[in-house]
Formats: sequence, C-alpha cells, structure tokens
Amino acid sequence: MTDAASGSRVSAGILLYRRAEHGIEVLLGHPGGPYFERKDAGSWSIPKGQAEDGEQLLAVAKREFGEETGHVVGSNARTIELGSIKQRGGKTVFAWAIEGDMDPAEAWSNTFPMEWPPRSGIFIDVPELDRVAWFTPDQARVALNPAQAQLVDVLLAALQT
Repeated sequence: MTDAASGSRVSAGILLYRRAEHGIEVLLGHPGGPYFERKDAGSWSIPKGQAEDGEQLLAVAKREFGEETGHVVGSNARTIELGSIKQRGGKTVFAWAIEGDMDPAEAWSNTFPMEWPPRSGIFIDVPELDRVAWFTPDQARVALNPAQAQLVDVLLAALQT
C-alpha cells in the first residue's frame, strides 16, 4: 500500500538507524504530554504521524519524522520498507527504515493543544515527542509500543541480506 485508504486509521513513520561500535542502534521517540510523562517501557514509538486520505505514505513518514524530530530526511535517502503493523487500538502503522545519525539533544518536536486537566476547558501546548534517544535492538523491543517492536526485527533481517 502506498496511499492512505479512505476512512482508515493509518499512520506512517521512519525508523532511523545507525551503525555503532556495538552494532545497530535505532532512534525512538517518547510521546509528550501528561499522559506519558511517567510511562517508559512500552510507550516509546517510531516517529510517525497520521496520513490523510490519498496521501503517499512514504511522504507522510518523511514529513512526520521532520515534524517530530526537527531532522529532515532527504528526498533521495535510501529506504528499507518494513511493512505494516496493527496497534492494539486498531491503527495501522506503515514504516520505513533509513540509515542516518542525529544528536538527540538537538531534536525538537512540533506541539499540539491538549485540554488539561481533562474537561477543564484549559488547553496546554504539548510536544508530540518530548525526547528521542538511541536504543540497541534489545533495548528498543522493551521500550517500544509492543506492536511496533517487530519493526526492529524486520530491519535487522533486512540488513542481514
């Protein structure tokens, strides 16, 4: 699938990876906002975002990666298609891997308004990701949203071939 289907809940994202001294590392993002501030294991995600009807999914993945990390993915970057996963809430996530590097300290994310506390009528600006970090594959499998963990294994298998 290359386009978002009408009426579906589809996201697209990039799993950035690098070759480190001890092997492959992947860049993951931690969701911002009060719901996630005390959650860690199982809460991290690949940088991704919602696709609108008819949008090209790889273009969405690159755009969302830039919006959530401040790091622009070049239009000629070599991609590895990782396929799709379905998260527990029903959203389908399509993912690609790209080799690259970035300093997590230099990352920044766009924000969105969130009503907090709920039903208070008070809105706060919340970053989509409050931080990004590099993880080994074993660390990533623990940190990631459980459905997304298999994307790490698909990446590792693709790099073996």
